[in-house]
Amino acid sequence: MTCAQDKVRKWPAGKSCWWYSVAMNLDADHCYPIVQARDARFDGVFFVGVSSTGIYCRPVCTVRTPGRQRCSFFANAASAEAAGFRPCLRCRPELAPGRAPVDSVRQSARLLFDAIQSGALADGNMEDLATRFGLSSRQLRRIVQAEYGVNPLAIERTRRLLLAKQLLTDSSLRVVDVAFACGFASVRQFNRLFVEAYRMNPSALRRHKAADSGLGIPLKLGFRGPLAWPALAGFLAGRGSVRTECLIDGRYVRTVRLANHVGWIAVQPESETVLKVEVSPALLPVLPELQMRLRRLFDLDASPLIIDSQLSANARLKPMIERTPGLRVPGALDGFELALRAIVGQQVSVKSATTVFGRFVETFGQVIETPFPMLDRLAPTADAVAAAELPQLIALGLTGKRAATVLTLARAVADKGIILDPSADAEQVRAQLLALPGIGPWTTEYIAMRALGDPDAFPASDLALMKIMSTEKPKVLQAEAEAWRPWRAYAAIHVWHSLSAGG
Repeated sequence: MTCAQDKVRKWPAGKSCWWYSVAMNLDADHCYPIVQARDARFDGVFFVGVSSTGIYCRPVCTVRTPGRQRCSFFANAASAEAAGFRPCLRCRPELAPGRAPVDSVRQSARLLFDAIQSGALADGNMEDLATRFGLSSRQLRRIVQAEYGVNPLAIERTRRLLLAKQLLTDSSLRVVDVAFACGFASVRQFNRLFVEAYRMNPSALRRHKAADSGLGIPLKLGFRGPLAWPALAGFLAGRGSVRTECLIDGRYVRTVRLANHVGWIAVQPESETVLKVEVSPALLPVLPELQMRLRRLFDLDASPLIIDSQLSANARLKPMIERTPGLRVPGALDGFELALRAIVGQQVSVKSATTVFGRFVETFGQVIETPFPMLDRLAPTADAVAAAELPQLIALGLTGKRAATVLTLARAVADKGIILDPSADAEQVRAQLLALPGIGPWTTEYIAMRALGDPDAFPASDLALMKIMSTEKPKVLQAEAEAWRPWRAYAAIHVWHSLSAGG
């Protein structure tokens, strides 16, 4: 497969070109052999429409492989639906993993796409979305159309319909609840658009629905394997408070606040390519945004085979990667929560930092009821911490300088002077963080890794990283890590996991 980039990349003999962008070559000569092989490494990279059935599938679909002349290839689900194809009920395109955003030269288009997938056009208002990105609505349409081949409203329509299809298939929610949860103005509109797109009434999917079980609304998230779930879930749970997040029998459970809605989630692998999430019914109105945030939290759009292959070229990293293939960079549901934990963790052990963070949860976290006895608090918000006095923070176990840093950051985030979210300009946020007293390069890069979603963020002054690379100088480590671009955050996670696991 060839890859369309600003520069054509040369690939060593015998190596496959796994590095792709959204402008990948969709020629049948490249795509059809992948469909024949059902190669899971390309799941979500493209979709195949079959002219004889009018259905589009993932390249891993288990149905009989159609003849080459009957296949058309599309870069995304919206393009396939715009061409008149409807989603396969067997391979379920809505579960396909999303595109890895790394190294994209079309950053604006990707951010717009992610915003739409999070429900930014739930009310159909493109003017507000355009203003948010400093664009006119005409520019927004042009950027998205040029990159994805369809207009923003078509992407939004497909997002709503695919989420509705998943809820109809996997949950026992009433059709009316599904319609409003997915952003449709009325059940009549939902029924009409669903029939137009998929040639069946929404209630017809109930015949295919497996009876759901559990305490919440089932939601499934697809990804490219492998996924080192115990390491990922353990990292997240081990750096929070047991009152906000923890592991229970291999399930990662935590409390969630999105806008004015609060609830909980419980997550565990269902298969080698799907995570099963149980979502508190109270979070149903913000399900689209939660879906995107969970993908970021678990780094589900990563391509581990690409990343592991490149990093394994380093002799010191190779054994770590072989022990834990598919290790992801843990993200964050809330940027301030992550930044607070990072500052609290400066120059102290993980255990000590977790203790102090637990005091913040006890003091500033809102009480919440969940089905899990120990899970009874929400994480502190920037607004709550910003309203505190300095002595109050010092009493929680911080030094005076560190307490001042926390207070300054909380007020900046509460006033929206600093945006700790992947949609923000990473370099601008880095500069803003470094300008705050008490925040240096290590904390800034750690926040960039996890809250901003930068896969190439790298805390070169980290003692563990310098130790494993046998140096005491961050500049030396920085120079050696150049070969790990653009996956340096993954290298850091592998080193930290190796040390915590005793590797």
